[in-house]
Amino acid sequence: MSSFNNCIKFDLDIKEKNIVFKDYFYKMVQMKKHKIYEAELIQPACPYCGSLALLHNGHLITNIRYLTANASHPVTIRLAKQRVRCRDCSRWSMAQSELASKYCSISNASKLKILSALTEDRSMTSIARENNVSVNTVQRVLGSCSHRFLDSYEYLPAHLAFAEFKGVDRQLHFICLDGDSHQVVQILRTRYKKNLLKYFGRFSPQARANVRTVTLDLNFYYQDIVRACSPNAQIVIDRFHMIQMLTRSFNSLRVKVMKTFDKRSRQYQLLKSPWKLYLKKYDELEKIHPRYNWHYKDCLTQAQVVMEGISANTALENSYNLMQSFMQAIETNNTQELKSLITSKDSIGTLMHKTLLTFKYNLKAVLNGAALPDSNGCLEGFNRKIKQSERTAFGYSNFINLLTRIRLEENQYKEKEPNSLLMTA
Repeated sequence: MSSFNNCIKFDLDIKEKNIVFKDYFYKMVQMKKHKIYEAELIQPACPYCGSLALLHNGHLITNIRYLTANASHPVTIRLAKQRVRCRDCSRWSMAQSELASKYCSISNASKLKILSALTEDRSMTSIARENNVSVNTVQRVLGSCSHRFLDSYEYLPAHLAFAEFKGVDRQLHFICLDGDSHQVVQILRTRYKKNLLKYFGRFSPQARANVRTVTLDLNFYYQDIVRACSPNAQIVIDRFHMIQMLTRSFNSLRVKVMKTFDKRSRQYQLLKSPWKLYLKKYDELEKIHPRYNWHYKDCLTQAQVVMEGISANTALENSYNLMQSFMQAIETNNTQELKSLITSKDSIGTLMHKTLLTFKYNLKAVLNGAALPDSNGCLEGFNRKIKQSERTAFGYSNFINLLTRIRLEENQYKEKEPNSLLMTA
């Protein structure tokens, strides 16, 4: 019996001495072949006074779902827990095991496996199917570790990055990252100004004074929040958002100019079909080997296509030259050139002019974006992972579940032992 018990314990990786395995057999349950282990959980002493004088009074049978390598053959441990009465203190008790929590029929080993799977980009349905549990069980395991991500108001990183992402009920949630370590500082349910001011107002003045730079997009009230909460921080407009705003303005002007020509004309085809070439840097365009294009029935290089296309309108040509010079100034960190471009008086179209006025209104932050190395690239990449996680889960209806899943999928928690996160699952 001892060798049989030890073999099963070794096979199931169970080290608890009070569990004694007696037998195992196979049984068909809901068209699945289950492997049933019969075991007894012994109560060696009274948990209240430690006395060994116990009066046994039957067993409580509990079917515990245990993890298995083959999901098509579930494993169940039919555990008989001893009920005893202490002869010394006259108190009743029942044997308890670390195999599963009290009043729970899912083993802790299965919960740890579920929690480990939750750190990956997988749906809860596939995790539940692999571990032979319900989706509600997976959600409970996810909710059991949400308390591990409590807010701390003692420290703020020197470099922050602000942005938002679309989550529960298609609402925009605020997210803040550490610009150096790329770790999540906070994710809030809303991005409203009063909520952000309330959150950052909870930090001590020393923590808020520690912030040196805050990188963000052209959201106007984010800058008000930074000025109110971190007066020592420099506001940095992300370079990607500046270029994006500029290229969208130019693209709108290109479409507007294109629609002034007849659809069968050469100018219309030059501005329509190769539209991606107008958004590339001029230095990256092909200038040597011409290629035939059936749209405008000619053999031209990419540079020739662009130059002939923008020559159709003076404002379009000025806007293209300004956009190229702006991108070159951003790349070379030339703040003086950037400042002269923003104050340009050339005819560049209404939308492009509004874009330059926006840059002029945020001139100091725009120049900081060109001069300083800080960027929102880490935050945009992290938002991309969040979107992929939401697609895999077909969306979330509970913000706490979304927040916990995002935290679990961070690299820092993948490297940790799941047991450190699972406390009361």
